Amino acid sequence: MPAATQPGNRPGKTSGTRPGETSEAHRPKSPETHLATALAVLLVVLQAAVLAYAVHGAHTRSGDYGTYVVYAVAWSVFAVAAWLTIRRVPRRAAVPLILLGAVAFQLIALSAPPQTSDDAYRYAWDGRVQAAGISPYRYTPQDPALERLRDDWLFPPPEQGPCVGWFKHPLPDGACTLMNRPAVHTIYPPVAQAWYRLVHAATPSDGREPVQAAAALTAIAVTLALLWLLRRIGRDPRHVVLWAWCPMVALECGNNAHVDALGVFFLVLGLGAVAAKRPLLGGLLAGAAIATKMFPAASLVGAARRRPWLTWGTAAATVLLSYVPYLLISGSAVIGYLPGYLKEEDYNDGARFGLLDLVLPEAATPFAAVAVLVVTAVVVSRRSDPDRPWHAALTMTGTLLLVLAPNYPWYSLILVALVVLDGRAEWLAVGLAGYALYFTWMLGITDTQMAAVHHIAYGAALAVVVSTAALRGRRTRMTHRQPECAAEPVPPSEAEAVVPEPVGTTGNPAARQA
Repeated sequence: MPAATQPGNRPGKTSGTRPGETSEAHRPKSPETHLATALAVLLVVLQAAVLAYAVHGAHTRSGDYGTYVVYAVAWSVFAVAAWLTIRRVPRRAAVPLILLGAVAFQLIALSAPPQTSDDAYRYAWDGRVQAAGISPYRYTPQDPALERLRDDWLFPPPEQGPCVGWFKHPLPDGACTLMNRPAVHTIYPPVAQAWYRLVHAATPSDGREPVQAAAALTAIAVTLALLWLLRRIGRDPRHVVLWAWCPMVALECGNNAHVDALGVFFLVLGLGAVAAKRPLLGGLLAGAAIATKMFPAASLVGAARRRPWLTWGTAAATVLLSYVPYLLISGSAVIGYLPGYLKEEDYNDGARFGLLDLVLPEAATPFAAVAVLVVTAVVVSRRSDPDRPWHAALTMTGTLLLVLAPNYPWYSLILVALVVLDGRAEWLAVGLAGYALYFTWMLGITDTQMAAVHHIAYGAALAVVVSTAALRGRRTRMTHRQPECAAEPVPPSEAEAVVPEPVGTTGNPAARQA
C-alpha cells in the first residue's frame, strides 16, 4: 500500500521515504551543506543588524531617501537568505533557524517606537475607550466627552514640546495627540476592536510596548500556523521563511504593530480548513479575518470552490454577527470612517487607481476597476483547485491590490502569507511597490512626481508578476512536451505488434474485432 494511503496518514502527506532512498535525517552532510547553513546563520545576523538600523538608525522614516536604501538592503538580504535556506540548508537545521530568526526579528522591531506608522496609537485608544464601557464608534478622539480618558502618553502635554513633527497632531482645544485623524471615528471592524480590548485588558499599563508585543506575537503565531499547514499539505516547510524573515513582517508587525497580522492568522487557518473539506469552520475563520480587516474578503473568491455557499454564508454571518453588539450601541456609526477614507484616498473619483489611469480617463477608472475584478473573479473561480484554495486567494488578492494600488505597504502582509502556501514569490513585488509610494510622504516632491512614482512602482510590480507567470507557463509547457519529443518513432508494423490486448478479450476474436 502506498505511504500516502496507509492507515493513519493524512491525505497529501507521505510517511517515510521511497524504497532505496535514505531519509534526510540520516543522509550524510556534505561540506557544501555545512557551508550553506553557516552562511544562512551569518545572513540572519546581518538581517538583524539591518532591521535594528531600520528602527534605531538615522534613516527610519518617510521623507528620507536614506530610508529607501535601508529597506532595499533589508529586502536584498532577505531574498538571498530565503533562497539559500530553501535551496541549500537541510530541513532539520532550517526550521529551527527560521523560527529563531522569526522571534529575533520581532524582538528587534519592537525594541523601538513605531517608525513609519502611528496606527498603533489608535489601537491603544480604542481599547481604552472600550474598557471605559464606551463604544469606539460613538465618539472621535478629540470629542470633549472622552477628555477624562486622556493621558500624557497619547496626549503629550505642552511641557513635552510643541505639537509639531512626527506623530503629533494638534486638537481644536489646543491639546496634542499622537493619533492620526483625531477628528474622525474609528475605521476598524469589530474583531479588530475586540482584539484592542483584549490587549488593553491583558496589559492595562500605558505605553506602546503592549500593542507592539501583541502584534509581534501574532506574527509569530502566523509563522507557526503556516509551518503546520505546510507540513499538513506535504509542502516543504522551509518555505515558511518567506513570511518569518520578510522585512515587511518584522517592521509592520513588531514595530508598527499593524492589526493586519491578526487577519492573516485567521485567514491561514480558514484556508487550511477549506482545504481539509471543513467549509463551516473555514467560513467562520475567514469571517473573523474579514471582520479584522476587510481585504481577506477577496481571498474567498475562488478559494471556496467546494460547497461555496456554505463557506461564504458562514463568513458573511460571522461578519454580521460581530457587528451586532456595536450596532445596538452605536447604530449606523459602526460604518466609522470608511466612506471618509475612500474619499480621502481618492477612490471615489478614480484619481487613485494608479495603473488604470495610465490608459483610461480618470472618471472611467472606478468602472474599469470593478470590471477587472469581476472578470478576474470569474476566471479564478472557474479554474480554482478546491484542494489548494491559497492559489486562487493569491491571484484574487494580488489583483485587487494591483487595481487599488494603495500606498500602505502593510496591506500586502496577506500576500506574503499566501506566497508561502502557493510558492509564487513574484507577488511580493506588490508589497515593495507600496513602500515606494509610501516613503514619498514628506519628501517634498510635486504631485506630478508622486504620481510618476505611483505608476512606475506598481507598473514594475505588474511587469514582474506577468513576466514571471509567462516564464513559468512556458517552462511547464516545455516540460510536458519533452517526453513526446524524445520518444523514438515506432514503425507501424512494430506498433501493431506491441499493442496490448484489451482486458477481458483474450481468446475472444469477436471481442478483439469489436
